[in-house]
Amino acid sequence: MMHLRALGNTGIRVSEIGLGCEGFLEKDETFTRNLFALALDHGVNCMDLYSPDPDLHRRVGRVLGARRKEFVYQAHLCTVWQDGQYKATRNLKEVVASFGRMLENLDTDYVDVGMIHYVDSLAVWKNIAENGILDYAKKCKAEGKIRHIGMSSHNPEAALAAVKSGAIEVLMFSVNPCYDLLPGDEDVNKLFEETSYNRPLFNLDPAREELYETCQRMGVGITVMKVYGGGDLLTDNSPAGKAMTPVQCIHYALTRPAVSSVMIGAHSAKELAAALEYEDADEAARDYASVLASFPKMSWKGHCMYCGHCAPCPKHIDVATVTKFYNLARAQGKVPETVREHYAALSAKAGDCIACGACEKRCPFGVKIVENMRAAKAMFGA
Repeated sequence: MMHLRALGNTGIRVSEIGLGCEGFLEKDETFTRNLFALALDHGVNCMDLYSPDPDLHRRVGRVLGARRKEFVYQAHLCTVWQDGQYKATRNLKEVVASFGRMLENLDTDYVDVGMIHYVDSLAVWKNIAENGILDYAKKCKAEGKIRHIGMSSHNPEAALAAVKSGAIEVLMFSVNPCYDLLPGDEDVNKLFEETSYNRPLFNLDPAREELYETCQRMGVGITVMKVYGGGDLLTDNSPAGKAMTPVQCIHYALTRPAVSSVMIGAHSAKELAAALEYEDADEAARDYASVLASFPKMSWKGHCMYCGHCAPCPKHIDVATVTKFYNLARAQGKVPETVREHYAALSAKAGDCIACGACEKRCPFGVKIVENMRAAKAMFGA
């Protein structure tokens, strides 16, 4: 059964597995209907539409038909279709015209999330915030053409600035265990280049950690792109030097703070089915921690990956969740009200820890869990 998650504070609930649109490009109506039939049959209720391809939009609109209101469209502003190709744009006139055509081709009068597309630098974010595009998105929201404003990015620094501004409610971001080790960069190609991984890499990039935790604290839902790293993570040619399974990649993303849904760019029914297996997978199949711990060129030593290997606790503490709340509060420098209330609702708290150390013996990453529990008790008072 498909699990639904809250999309931040939007009030929308989305399926953990969503559809990317890349696999639908240059396909026909039969392919579109078959892939949607498989997705809908398994409870998928959301799709990212970064491409402005009018043929794709018309096919999706026809296939969903009367079921449109059951389905969540995450559709992008700042993309145009020119000479049979996709192009990103910051020209407001082009943005307005392209968005109008998209609504017409999708046969809808609104999209659930209007994503400001591909903001990978602080300069681009400043341009969007000051030169009319963000104002246009807000106007569309006021008119009901966009229910919620979002943004897509690969750079944690640009994404963090947008999230902290309070202007966006949903962030589409590239999340996987290889990209998460790299510092932010305005050049998205750095995420894919082999040279980025030629040196030993240790622990989650601080800017990415701050981004995820800030989204969690501010109620900004994260939808995930590039969960497989363009497919590289599924092969032995992975930057990490070892292959992961689709289920492991998806579970890694879904255990990051604020993540609501993973958009799968399936090019076939077989690829989509492999992702949908996640919903029925057991803990052993989902276990990414043992794979991460064995990566020859990367290390997460001392960093909690929220993997759950520390369980079971003899005092029934959900160590991973306590640690996540502690990290959220620590990043803020205080205990936000929402974090405090969620922590208070836990049946067992950090103060219940008896320092037996059983969790530390099971942790693949050598996290000082007992020390973290003491710090969490001091921070939350229980």
